[in-house]
Amino acid sequence: MHIGFAGTPAFAAAALGAILDAGLAVSVVLTRPDRRRGRGMKVAPGPVKALACARGIPVLQPAGLGDLAARAQLTAIPLDVLVVAAYGLILPGALLAWPRHGCINIHASLLPRWRGAAPIERALLAGDSQSGISIMRMDAGLDTGPIIARRTVPIAPRETAGSLHDKLAGQGARAIVEALHDLQRDGRLSAAAQPLDGVTYAAKIDRAEAAIDWRQDASAIDRRIRAFNPAPGAQTTLGAETVKLWEASPLPTHSAAPGTVVRADAEGIAVACGEGTLNITALQRSGGRRLSAAAFLAGHRVAIGTRFAGASD
Repeated sequence: MHIGFAGTPAFAAAALGAILDAGLAVSVVLTRPDRRRGRGMKVAPGPVKALACARGIPVLQPAGLGDLAARAQLTAIPLDVLVVAAYGLILPGALLAWPRHGCINIHASLLPRWRGAAPIERALLAGDSQSGISIMRMDAGLDTGPIIARRTVPIAPRETAGSLHDKLAGQGARAIVEALHDLQRDGRLSAAAQPLDGVTYAAKIDRAEAAIDWRQDASAIDRRIRAFNPAPGAQTTLGAETVKLWEASPLPTHSAAPGTVVRADAEGIAVACGEGTLNITALQRSGGRRLSAAAFLAGHRVAIGTRFAGASD
């Protein structure tokens, strides 16, 4: 079976690794062009390219898929199926029809909930109790194709985008290997149309959303912190300095104007919200390291009554 793979970040690399470890041959990998990464901002490949190169798989990195010459180069490669996972480019119709059995997407939600670019973050922001993986036959719509398989993953009470990402990446890797084995054995994959009810869209995360609005209730702010951990990091302002918040928990008490520090000790920095109080236990000054609240307070005095400024200020 001639398999192609299109993906770029770590989520996709988990699937590619599982496919290869299962003994399935991948003929070609499509991935986004190398870009600047890390603190040094050096040009480097993404996780999928790094893995493909390490396994000796041919890699193609078109900047876009609208160019006819680029499409012709791709479609000249015989494929039975193309697996797509967080590739980063929309496949035009000509490429959807390229493989004999079509294109199969690994999507990090229980479709039709959270179609779109940021299903993990949106599920956490919304306070969903579960997420999951959908293996979907791709069509011309935005995550609208029929479902081949689904795997449900509960969202833990203190789940972050990072921890949920890793759970879903593992489930997606296992699910796509199972689907490919079924295709290899049966020569086809059964799929059912998505239900018409329950459609929601997971718009791409805008960095402006990372700014905390202290007028919100403590539980909503807690979800924002977890949804934006590890990226882009929920942030607020303390004095003239931007501070990222990494760990916190909501408390039911409320005793001051939103954004006001009501306690600062080794147990955390408690900040009043529109409803309830948020106890911050890990944070990071601009240009500094991530610190526990106790370590942060040891080098940066935060007095009771100090006010954190946010999106509403």
